[in-house]
Amino acid sequence: MAGSDRVLTYAQLADRSARLASVFREAGLQPGDTVALLTDNTPEAYEVYWGAVRSGLYVTAVNRHLTAPEVAYIVTDSGASALLVSGRLPELAHELLELVPTLRARLAFGAALSGYDDYESALAQASPEVPADQPCGADVLYTSGTTSRPKGIRQVLPTRQVDEPGNPVVELACAALGFREGMVYLSPAPIYHAAPLRFSTAVHAVGGTVVMMDKFEPHAALAAIDEHRVTHSQWVPTMFVRMLKLPETSRAGYDLSSHEVAVHAAAPCPVEVKYAMIDWWGPILYEYYAATEGNGSTVIDSEQWLSHPGSVGRPVQGIIRICGDDGLELTPGQVGEVFFERDEVPFAYLGDQSLTTAAQHPHYPTWTTTGDVGRVDEEGFLYLTDRKSFLIISGGVNISPQEIEDALIVHPSVADAAVIGVPHPDMGEEVRGVVVPAHPHLVGEEAERDLIDYLSGRLARYKVPRHIDFVSELPRTPTGKLVKRLLRSQYT
Repeated sequence: MAGSDRVLTYAQLADRSARLASVFREAGLQPGDTVALLTDNTPEAYEVYWGAVRSGLYVTAVNRHLTAPEVAYIVTDSGASALLVSGRLPELAHELLELVPTLRARLAFGAALSGYDDYESALAQASPEVPADQPCGADVLYTSGTTSRPKGIRQVLPTRQVDEPGNPVVELACAALGFREGMVYLSPAPIYHAAPLRFSTAVHAVGGTVVMMDKFEPHAALAAIDEHRVTHSQWVPTMFVRMLKLPETSRAGYDLSSHEVAVHAAAPCPVEVKYAMIDWWGPILYEYYAATEGNGSTVIDSEQWLSHPGSVGRPVQGIIRICGDDGLELTPGQVGEVFFERDEVPFAYLGDQSLTTAAQHPHYPTWTTTGDVGRVDEEGFLYLTDRKSFLIISGGVNISPQEIEDALIVHPSVADAAVIGVPHPDMGEEVRGVVVPAHPHLVGEEAERDLIDYLSGRLARYKVPRHIDFVSELPRTPTGKLVKRLLRSQYT
């Protein structure tokens, strides 16, 4: 743990995850069952992950910034049989007791919590014996997508033992990003996100060191690279922006000579920002484009990017197919929906076959999309031009506009509502509400504050708009469909 003296060794991780696997077995969990994890950034997160994965279980890491009802929905929807929570989240954990009462196991680590069994006591009493059969588990992670409720993305459960090769994230990281034994990886982002969880555990799989930050802070991140001789790191563009804003004298005060690979993803990186980072850190930036669904990915290194600025790279998993609204494949340079062709569909939306089917090409079922729009050039480099769903990405976090719109529209002072992402110099995008008032006088700063306060009691803080604008009319088609493209164009 960066900034502290906490260390989790491989011997401890092996022993404690084996004991936790025994706890799961004693609770009656079987391969294919699900464990939910609600935590801040702490080493126990990795114990829970490996305890579940070495038991053939699915693990669902839940965003700790959600409200209790939002967390409860994910725990219930994922079918979790066990819930493990951090003791540093006492209020949220307490609220969940009544919302998710039917669980086979409920454990709290880091501090004692009423209603939860003590994690350390459970491990101490559990058997450290490793069974001969350790089927490999996988994750079920949730994405907001384009619907009002987050959707669980279930990876296909591997047909291998946990210590056997075949993890696609590990294979990609080794081949494209130079992951190897002895590497030192800095993870500054929340562990409940797909990339930090999957890449950190890929480091474990190859025998490297993970340096986890409690939370990102520019000086602390640079100090961690210096102190721990970090070789690899992972970021979102917002972090680049904040580090670049440090005074030049401060930036020059850290020894970054060990740094070999700086990976970034999750949100579009402004071209000017990336130029500045390459100028500062050298040609060590690697960008990838992928989704939690794991349906395909691209990678681009610094040299390639400098000759193809704005591109997210060429495919390393799957074959890119750009298709028009009629489903026909387009030629290089034409803009359309981005599909990845694979031998099989590697994911499913939990409990919603219609959504899984909707992500597949109508004529080629193994071509899947997450709704992004872009083009490829003659050399096969992909450029993203928009997001079909108008999903908001703020600071690398996906936010569903529909969920916020659904909360706004039921307020008595709102006649019509839309939520969009508008440009923000630090976060990439910020959430902006646009409201048609029920009465002409329900406008102004007081009305705006009332609506923001109303949403704050119903949604996680990062989903609540910073500003709400009042308009007389929203652009809608004759059938009532909101034309967000026209609305966003007023801001972009």
